[in-house]
Amino acid sequence: MNFFYSISSLYLMLFIPALIINGIAVWVCIHLHSTSTFIVYLKNLVAADLLLTLTIPLKATNYMHFAPLTLKAFSCRYSDVIFYLCMNMSILLLALISLDRFFKIVKPCGRLLGQKLVFGKVMCAFFWVGLLASEVIPTIILTNQYLNNSSNNSCMEMKSLAGRNLHQVVVVINNTIFWVVCVLIFFCYICLARQVFQSYRKSGSRNYKGMHKTKVRVFLVLAVFLVCFVPYHALRIPYTLLQVKKESTCTKSTLRISKEITLWISTTNVCLDPLIYFFLCKSFRSTLFKTIHLSSGTCIWIHRRTSDPNTGSRAKEDSDSLLPSNIVHETV
Repeated sequence: MNFFYSISSLYLMLFIPALIINGIAVWVCIHLHSTSTFIVYLKNLVAADLLLTLTIPLKATNYMHFAPLTLKAFSCRYSDVIFYLCMNMSILLLALISLDRFFKIVKPCGRLLGQKLVFGKVMCAFFWVGLLASEVIPTIILTNQYLNNSSNNSCMEMKSLAGRNLHQVVVVINNTIFWVVCVLIFFCYICLARQVFQSYRKSGSRNYKGMHKTKVRVFLVLAVFLVCFVPYHALRIPYTLLQVKKESTCTKSTLRISKEITLWISTTNVCLDPLIYFFLCKSFRSTLFKTIHLSSGTCIWIHRRTSDPNTGSRAKEDSDSLLPSNIVHETV
């Protein structure tokens, strides 16, 4: 019981900074024009992160044994479903962002279908509607049993037999999609890094500090993705196979504890995503500074010019200009 109080406390500690950071991100996005597919994906990711953040208090409360059964039932049937919807949507959007960077930097010749605004908006709408229709609505409908004081107050107790079967299928499908996305993101950023470093060598630049910052920015999204989501998804299928069974075992209890810890780690992504926007997207950063009436030189350690020893020229070390001039883009 003390473990679940600790998990509840961790969620509550995460909620306040997540709400502030994502609130600021939403405010910036309101003032940010959708001029590229990247911005379209960014805005949808901000929306998913904010919506997930709003479900955190109910999720934290659900871990406390003294929480009213009606509140736990509401959390199981609605709030938790929205929580997983937003987490899965974030994963899909990170895949789209990675593909967008791949097309714009590794394959910069011509304007491909994947770089058109209409394509970006259609893909986002398709994923939102697809997840709602295939997972959210059926799960809500089939979570139709009642909790009672004699039950263990598990959300699985509220699912009908069809709901349990659906839950198992959804978890397997989501995990399959996740690992495909994981390989895709890894491939995109490895190709991106290779292209960037080759361009530095061809340009003859000796701006080693710029190259170091490029390495960090290229692998930042990949690192956040792997740290936040891989541990949880590695445990999800074995835990679910035991979760749908009503009997309790030591293995099931151990897996549940591990699952809850890794799920909280996944939730920390709502605080890390806005930092990625800030460091990797010049438009987001510029709009933020303009909104809070700060000059663009406020964070000079992020946005400054340094001399290239080879050329004597000034090269902006920003996310859209760490690359040689032949592949300059909005973000890395």
